[in-house]
Amino acid sequence: MHQNRHRFAVAPLSQFSYTATMTRPLLSPGAADALLFDLGRVVIEIDFNKALACWAGHAGCEAGDIARRFVRAEAYRHHEIGKISDAAYFGSLRASLGIDLSDAQLLEGWNAIFAGEMPGIAPLLERAAESLPLYAFSNTNSAHVEHFSQAYAGVLGHFREMFLSSAIGLRKPDAEAYDHVVKAIGVPAERIVFFDDLAENIEGARARGLTAVHVTSPDDVAEALAALGV
Repeated sequence: MHQNRHRFAVAPLSQFSYTATMTRPLLSPGAADALLFDLGRVVIEIDFNKALACWAGHAGCEAGDIARRFVRAEAYRHHEIGKISDAAYFGSLRASLGIDLSDAQLLEGWNAIFAGEMPGIAPLLERAAESLPLYAFSNTNSAHVEHFSQAYAGVLGHFREMFLSSAIGLRKPDAEAYDHVVKAIGVPAERIVFFDDLAENIEGARARGLTAVHVTSPDDVAEALAALGV
């Protein structure tokens, strides 16, 4: 497996649009040449409250106070495209959260967010991989790699390749990121079915010609695969 394949990042629910109503694409058997999956909340369950609780416990404050201070600012984006180091990002995080924690304590919370595989996703991926090549495309940061690659190596093994923002220097929902991934996969954009839980990423993908499925639960993945005859 590629050494960068397991890196990805997430952020608190409050800062993204997860539940915006989106139209469903028209899918039919034979309509796809490749399947492309986001990781967080599509393949892996994420619970950012675990990070907040961890940090609050170390800092001796309320988790809600930390949550209100967490922002997806420039340092967050730079970390996701590999522009700054983990240490630099943790320094920024320490300042913005107003908590005097060590890098090790911040990393402990950062890694606490992983809450298991999404229910039923492993058999869906296993079955889909028998018919089509599977790829992953996720915004990421290098601080997660050691923990994540070991804990979820099994389910990640279904992916032929993973496109990760910290490795490619591009992140969703930027147009250049989708174009990079489409070119690397090597099939027309409209023949790639992309699964993501964020409305903004679905919109970005569709703007670049991909067929995109908004995932609000594993049922959305199952229904799309069934429609594709997979």
